[in-house]
Amino acid sequence: MKKPIILGIDIGNTSVSLGIIKEGEVLETFFVDSNLSVRAFHSNLNDVLKKIKHKYPVIERIVICSVVPDVLLRVLYLTQKCLKQAPLLIGRDIIVPIKNNYKNPKQVGQDRLVCAYAAKKLYGYPVIVIDFGTAITFDVVNKRGAYDGGIIVPGIRLSAESLFNKTALLPRIETINAPSQLVGQDTASSILSGLFFGYGAMSQRLIDLLCDELETKAKTIVTGGYTDMMEKFLHKKIHKIDKDLVFKGMDLLYMERLK
Repeated sequence: MKKPIILGIDIGNTSVSLGIIKEGEVLETFFVDSNLSVRAFHSNLNDVLKKIKHKYPVIERIVICSVVPDVLLRVLYLTQKCLKQAPLLIGRDIIVPIKNNYKNPKQVGQDRLVCAYAAKKLYGYPVIVIDFGTAITFDVVNKRGAYDGGIIVPGIRLSAESLFNKTALLPRIETINAPSQLVGQDTASSILSGLFFGYGAMSQRLIDLLCDELETKAKTIVTGGYTDMMEKFLHKKIHKIDKDLVFKGMDLLYMERLK
């Protein structure tokens, strides 16, 4: 069966990401800052949707994954208005077909389940998915293919902002760049060293601890906005970098729905 073109929309705490997916591959991605004013957000998203409509006039389906309810309402309104199509919402119209071992399964963000499912299908299991986004999440699929849960820590930007907001003398880090050396020689480079080398060391150790918990070596798949900058701080712990994992998961879920 020939795979259709779908538009995947991932609504996160910092941005709305849009991906064009065909034949299981992500052709192009677009991003809209979700922390803008309502008017600016609507304008920017509308511009992106018009660009997508012009460049990809035949989109079979729109699939949305969201962890921000109020932004979701805006995205639903604008996509239906611009693209004349009612999107499918993961968690409502599409249920991620993975056994969920969370004590309260409803507490798991749909994006985490989508990425866990995609990693399981694409790379096998047991598997650990690390998402370097607004928060850094570690999600575990065990050797039976079930979602066990994970670990959540504040993300890189969130940590930098917290230092600025909660201390008297530490500066705001306007541009997040990976440091070139361990020992910072000014305050900004010291903060960046702490963030990147610190999170790198933490991630490496947590991977080891999770593998001990699983009682086997697990593949580690890394995704999220800060993936490229974090790669060198994880050394050889990474099996695969897949920045489009959530979109590939949406595509897999939609194709499963068609069967």
